[in-house]
Amino acid sequence: MTLESKVAVVTGSGRGLGLAYARELARQGAAVVVNDVDAATAADAVASIEAIGGRTVAVVAPVGPTATAEKLVSTAVETFGRLDILVTNAGVLRDTVLWKMSDDDFDTVIGVHLRGTFTCAREAARYMRENEIAGRIICIGSPTGQRGNFGQTNYAAAKAGIVGMIRTWALELKKAGITANAVIPVAATAMTATVPYFAAAVEADEKGEPMPAFFRHDLGFGTADDVAGLIAYLASDDAAGVTGQAIGIGGDRIQLWSHPEAVVTEYHNGGWNADALAQGLPTSIASALQSVGEQFPALPEELQRS
Repeated sequence: MTLESKVAVVTGSGRGLGLAYARELARQGAAVVVNDVDAATAADAVASIEAIGGRTVAVVAPVGPTATAEKLVSTAVETFGRLDILVTNAGVLRDTVLWKMSDDDFDTVIGVHLRGTFTCAREAARYMRENEIAGRIICIGSPTGQRGNFGQTNYAAAKAGIVGMIRTWALELKKAGITANAVIPVAATAMTATVPYFAAAVEADEKGEPMPAFFRHDLGFGTADDVAGLIAYLASDDAAGVTGQAIGIGGDRIQLWSHPEAVVTEYHNGGWNADALAQGLPTSIASALQSVGEQFPALPEELQRS
């Protein structure tokens, strides 16, 4: 597999997961446009990629506005001659429970994650279609978007919306040979570093030591570099037949998330009016009600923190 002659844009790639994606794409041969809202962080990312022999340039701008999407695509084309790959990773958090979440908390997260993904994908798709490039659009989702998470109304809505969009784009872009996929990473990040459950894994990662097998295998929780390989694969010609999918990856584990499907179907002659339902929800449905949130097993005693 090679990405030689390919050009990628990776939003939110100044640090963390985004930087790992950009570095891996560069390592595989792609030229990369990195992006961050902080100039110093973006410069550090450029230096990091150049240090491994990569070709790169930075765009310092907040993701969300159409003007930023246009700047990212035009920079790729003007600097490296084309655009083949878009990875939408930029995001922010404004966590709080529903009754305390402000309009700004909601709008800020939706604006960066959901609108930013939309504006960048729209601009990239326009360029790829007009230039007959069988490109790759890779959008970063989250387990929160798949399962929900306490205190993350805004983030859950945005990440679920991203998966909904890639399913639609897979249909719309198929004729042009452009794929659209979502990656659901489970990795040590600034966010997981604050969760006591992951303390032993994050601590090991920060020390440059292997994470305990419980995290890598049982939870599928690993490092940013563990996710980057999937990004590079989906960006390659080898993944031409993979589109419209939500693929989870972390540690030693990879998963294919299902599309929402009915798990139980029941019929009632004349329809299900309120009276019919009041007599009792069908047993088959009542027994199949779906869980919400992620369910983690108890930590092994040796990994527990007091």
